[in-house]
Amino acid sequence: MSENQILIAPSILAGDFSKLGDESKRMEQAGADAIHIDIMDGHFVKNLTLGPKAVAAINRSTELFLDVHIMVYNPFDYIERLIESGANRITFHFEATEDVEEILEYIRKCNIEAGLAFCPETSPTMVTSFLDKCDLILLMTVHPGFGGQKFLDDMLSKIKLTREMLDTRKIRRGGKVVEENPQSVPPFPIQVDGGIDDQTAKKCIESGANNLVSGTYLFKSPDPRAAIESLRNPL
Repeated sequence: MSENQILIAPSILAGDFSKLGDESKRMEQAGADAIHIDIMDGHFVKNLTLGPKAVAAINRSTELFLDVHIMVYNPFDYIERLIESGANRITFHFEATEDVEEILEYIRKCNIEAGLAFCPETSPTMVTSFLDKCDLILLMTVHPGFGGQKFLDDMLSKIKLTREMLDTRKIRRGGKVVEENPQSVPPFPIQVDGGIDDQTAKKCIESGANNLVSGTYLFKSPDPRAAIESLRNPL
């Protein structure tokens, strides 16, 4: 990934659940970089959505990277089944467990990427404690649980602070500290999720995000390819 490359991951939560495979393929053909799959248990958030079988079905229909975001308590209970189903990265919530570092290590030992997500109300100081221990930080820009919510502008300062801390500590992709010539290693991924459209994408990118999850904006667009491009290169 180049210094300025912005990756786009359509959230299948906003697609037609009766056609998960077709919807995933449609986004692949429109130029998406990954498919973002939300798993919710009805307890950590007040919604119940897809599970490992849906991940497997999506995996059979697309060659895209499967970016699985689990909004669940007891993340350990889901990891093995999701990996068997084809997950390329599993992102779980800081707020859902007391075993954050142990779970990050376990996911990485399974030879897939480990991401760590944070709800809007969580202090930025908690975010910076894990920058060198995971492969991606997900900053929720809405309160998790339901699609179609309004973007929270207050989160822009958290995005900016996270990018500043990464740059200060010279942490690059993979959580690696690169002392000499850090620009030779791709930047660390800061992902944002919630209320992302061409207007909010611009604000997030300017604040330091480089991995954008978008649901309603992409799946409801009459031209998904143009919509994806408008996120990757907002005016």
